[in-house]
This record gives sequence, structure tokens and C-alpha cells, in this order.
Amino acid sequence: MRDGLSRKAGWTLAVLSLSALTGCGAPGEGGLGVGEMLLTAGTTRPPAQRVAVEDVYCPTIEVIEGGAALQVRGGEGGSVRSQIALGEIARECIGQADGSTLVRVGVEARALVGVGGSAGRYNVPILIVVKDGSTVFASRSRTVAAAIPAGQTQTTVSVVEEGIVVPASYANSFEIEVGLGGRAATGRRG
Repeated sequence: MRDGLSRKAGWTLAVLSLSALTGCGAPGEGGLGVGEMLLTAGTTRPPAQRVAVEDVYCPTIEVIEGGAALQVRGGEGGSVRSQIALGEIARECIGQADGSTLVRVGVEARALVGVGGSAGRYNVPILIVVKDGSTVFASRSRTVAAAIPAGQTQTTVSVVEEGIVVPASYANSFEIEVGLGGRAATGRRG
């Protein structure tokens, strides 16, 4: 019993000693105290982790003028063969440690078979522009294939563009635009 009690007392003393040592080290010196050295297994502080700032400016997505829908006409009497329309659009903005903003944009489009059309493959051109006035940070044009199977009249496709960086000096004033079609944004690149 006495042997168990002295082991318990020894562990208690060791814990108290370590607790006291964690506060050692002169304030403002930037060095590590003995307790911190034991906890970090070294004599230097680990590098500070970059933390993303999630409460940042993230503008509403605007649809480019004339970019909400596309129609392909042809066949008898110029009837509509197919129509493509924008569906859901979404964005995510994450502030970076350097003050810039990382933007991700998602666009959904629906392809419909018209009166003069038939099932098949349709190209859906999607344009995503992130800019501030005439300064364009990203102008990304993607064409996605929408396959409408036989017996069906519509299908949905989606695109997610990632890695768009808005510099810190524009982080509170940029715009996001999307549209159907291949109209490239004009202006200079930032």
C-alpha cells in the first residue's frame, strides 16, 4: 500500500512540476519555456497555421445581359430545335490570410428539346466572369455536353469553377457574372 501511495505522490509531484514549468520563460523574449519545449518536442515554435476568413464580401451573381437562355432554330418553319436555360447558380467566397478572396462559382443549365428537335447531344456554352469594373480577374468559358436520351425531353448539366483569386485591393468591390454563350469579357486582366 505504501509503495502505491509513494508512486501516486511521485506522479502528482511530476504533474505539478510540469504545470509550473509551462509558465517559465521571460515574457516577450519569444523563446519557449521548458513546459512548451516538452509539449512541442523541440526548442522552436511550430509555424503559425494560415486560417481562412469565411466572413468576407461575396456579391450576388448577376446574369450577363442576353445570357439567361439560348435557342437553336431550324427545320421546318424555323421552329425551335433546342433551348438551353440557366438553372441554379451559386458562389462561395473565402478570405485568405493575405487579404485576397478565393472564389468558387457553380452554374447549372437545363437543355430542352424543342418542337423541331430530337434527343441527342447538345453543347452548353457557359461563361463565368469575375471582375471589378474593367479589371477582369477571371473570364472562364466552358462548353459542357448535355446528352438527352431517346424518349426524354430534357437534361441538366452543371459546372463548378474553382481557384478564382480576387486580389486584396479589390476584395470588397468585385462582381461575379454568368451567362450562356461564348461572349468573352472585355477589359484588362488584373
